[in-house]
Amino acid sequence: MNQPLVALIVDDHAMVREGLRRALEARKNFLIYEASSINEARAQIARVNPSLVILDINLPDGSGLEISSWVRSLSQTVAIVVLTLNEKDEFVIAAMKAGASAFVNKSAPLADFLASVDHALLSPATFSAQDLVGALNRKIDTFNLSQRELQILTTLHLGQPLKELAASLFISESTLKTHLNTIYRKLDVRNRTQAVKKAQQSGLSE
Repeated sequence: MNQPLVALIVDDHAMVREGLRRALEARKNFLIYEASSINEARAQIARVNPSLVILDINLPDGSGLEISSWVRSLSQTVAIVVLTLNEKDEFVIAAMKAGASAFVNKSAPLADFLASVDHALLSPATFSAQDLVGALNRKIDTFNLSQRELQILTTLHLGQPLKELAASLFISESTLKTHLNTIYRKLDVRNRTQAVKKAQQSGLSE
């Protein structure tokens, strides 16, 4: 018989925790613990070392994404599934940036939740969400960036000198400067540092 996987469900609603517990127990291969707050979750994680963490974003003492970031800083192999009733693009992108493996709406069918758990366990370092591509595209559309401008923006955080960056893109340094000026205008920033920061805040860059 396979060793059970240790799972931690973090949600401040007992009925939600019970429903998730039953869904996982139906698979008969989970040892399940629960927490209702960030503080309880931290204590449980330290105590039971879970392979799977299921997190509500909205907790009484803060955001479940704090737990996601903390867990991911400790381990690249823990599966992290984020649950929420809010499907706004910024929440999807924030969950991805916080190191989550999957993002699921609480109103989604049970099959979607279980599929997200399967994905998270199989590939914890990647991220899945129902409309991730749409969320990213809408974010790109927010700034009205061209594909070339987006390509340049997503490489700025690497800190390459302009001459090297231009060479890597097979364009002249003067053409790169023209693109940068356009990017700065569209992002409403003044320089490269501000552009990198805004790209990171928007989920368009590391």
